[in-house]
Amino acid sequence: MLTQNDIFTIASKKEFEKITLKVYRHQYDNNAVYRNFCELLSKDRQNVKSIHEIPFLPIQFFKSHDVVSTTNPAQITFTSSGTTGMTTSRHLVTDLSYYEDSFRLAFSQFYGNIEDYAVLALLPSYLEREGSSLIYMVEDLIERSNNPDSGFYLHNYDELIQKLTALDNSGQNVILIGVTYALLDLTEKQDFNLKNTIIMETGGMKGKRREMIREELHEILCKGFGVSKIHSEYGMTELLSQAYSMGDGIFECPPWMDILIRDTEDALSYVDTGKTGGINVIDLANINSCSFIATQDLGKKHPNQSFEVLGRFDNSDIRGCNLMVL
Repeated sequence: MLTQNDIFTIASKKEFEKITLKVYRHQYDNNAVYRNFCELLSKDRQNVKSIHEIPFLPIQFFKSHDVVSTTNPAQITFTSSGTTGMTTSRHLVTDLSYYEDSFRLAFSQFYGNIEDYAVLALLPSYLEREGSSLIYMVEDLIERSNNPDSGFYLHNYDELIQKLTALDNSGQNVILIGVTYALLDLTEKQDFNLKNTIIMETGGMKGKRREMIREELHEILCKGFGVSKIHSEYGMTELLSQAYSMGDGIFECPPWMDILIRDTEDALSYVDTGKTGGINVIDLANINSCSFIATQDLGKKHPNQSFEVLGRFDNSDIRGCNLMVL
């Protein structure tokens, strides 16, 4: 049986592939929803010999099924945000230590010791509802920063402006993590010239503003905060791992996570490096749920294994992934 140590100490591509196939067999045996899906594709534990043969479960299944690979009860249920009347995703997490290990180790890999930062969080749409996995992660980072200036902000922008300016001017390293529309709101209230602050956007206009392409968005945020790069976090309710971008929308995964780019016309095929397609995520931290998820995001992969997120499938809630016709 695989342990957390097996997953979070992966040190090579060969090791990743070996453990990925073990996780596939474990989930085929223990996750009825996933096994039924695999069987519809005539894929079973005997005829899947490589990562590219593993079936990826359409993310919409989290809206209609309990996707679990264990009989243990859920310690927490993470839910997605959604507009009124929209069915939201439910991710039953049976062992929170996998999530905590995943986001703590990934953060330290990309940003170093959390205690080196004051963490300011501007996440109003997430704070105002129950069940956000992002809030759970950021709350933990705030607590572990051991900095009395770390904390959440809702609509108290003036207080945040004062705190952020004072901390940055004092030489304190700061991470301001915010939902996109709220970061834009903040720059319209104040022009910043930040020297010691990382601005990290988590995506999402939440219907508050018009959608815009990343280049336009980051140009506005860079100018508004007086920084050269905007960082980004790529995660979702259905995953327990995050990829990070240190700028220019180029994301990298921690060693226990990877993405494949599927053909938009044939969901069981993959496109070449540099070509656009649907993002499939391998998240080995998700061993108690499903580690193989076909998202509704469009992206492309680069030769060095980094990737970009380019948008979403049109009308994805209505049309869905073409695997759903099964």
